[in-house]
Amino acid sequence: MTDAFEIINHATQIIAVSPNEAARLCSIGRTTLYAALSTGDLKSIKIGTRRLIALDALRDWLKRNETRAGE
Repeated sequence: MTDAFEIINHATQIIAVSPNEAARLCSIGRTTLYAALSTGDLKSIKIGTRRLIALDALRDWLKRNETRAGE
């Protein structure tokens, strides 16, 4: 059985995720995420046919889209 420490350690090693996983992590729809990719607002990496989004790019995109309460 895997303990919680091993799971957390493995998760901290992940540096990029698929667009579907990125949408799930942000609790947004895939359409919204793909719109950000198509406008270039959210940067991605393409290796062969595989598209990945670096977690740092995802965090930066979320920070740029922050709004204050009431906006």
